[in-house]
Amino acid sequence: MPYIKTSQKHLPFTAWLDVKSQKCGLRHTVFSVSGNEYTGEWQDNKKHGKGSQVWKKSGAIYSGEWKFGKREGYGTYSTLLQETKEYTRKYAGGWKDGKKHGYGTYFYNNSSVYEGEWSEDYRSGWGRMYYENGDIYEGEWLNDKNHGQGIIQFANGNWYEGAWRDGKKNGSGKFYYSDKGQLYEGFWLEGTAKCGTLSDFGRDEAPTPTKYPIPQIHLVDVQLVLKEAQSAYLGQC
Repeated sequence: MPYIKTSQKHLPFTAWLDVKSQKCGLRHTVFSVSGNEYTGEWQDNKKHGKGSQVWKKSGAIYSGEWKFGKREGYGTYSTLLQETKEYTRKYAGGWKDGKKHGYGTYFYNNSSVYEGEWSEDYRSGWGRMYYENGDIYEGEWLNDKNHGQGIIQFANGNWYEGAWRDGKKNGSGKFYYSDKGQLYEGFWLEGTAKCGTLSDFGRDEAPTPTKYPIPQIHLVDVQLVLKEAQSAYLGQC
């Protein structure tokens, strides 16, 4: 029986290069046209799994988990300080669809620190903020602002606990003047106290108490007066 040689089908060279260039699994460093570098895992030609990305222009580094080309899962983001040429961590925590999401800690340039929940790159949920001046806020956030219930402790020892809206004291709350030994309980609107009661609180332990104690209130119905005053301000909202 005569032997018939079958012709072999070869892929065009450009198609062969395309197949060979498809990235899947663990790869060594891959350089992009812009000079950015990625070292890590791939799937279907996209960053997927664990890997590190270096952005040449900014010098920033992300090291952590990826999902189909975007940061997702746990990861850390660091930036390069031009003065010292050293990397400093900016954020460590959860990511989703390339944005800060879930629980994480962010380090600001002015030494302020936020640790808590994030949603699509914004502080949202519960969190604690350490400010550069020594103040500390702990409570609820929405779209990067204090919103809901929270407590802020000021560096001078005073503190406020109560309702917030859009980053300002808004609603019912208590302000403790520990330096004077006084307590204000009342209603706030856009960060300003509108109506409430002021009473002595820890006056004997206060470092700088007022000269005279606060006199007793002699209204027949204090709560009714406060309620009417609060209703008037609420009507302006």
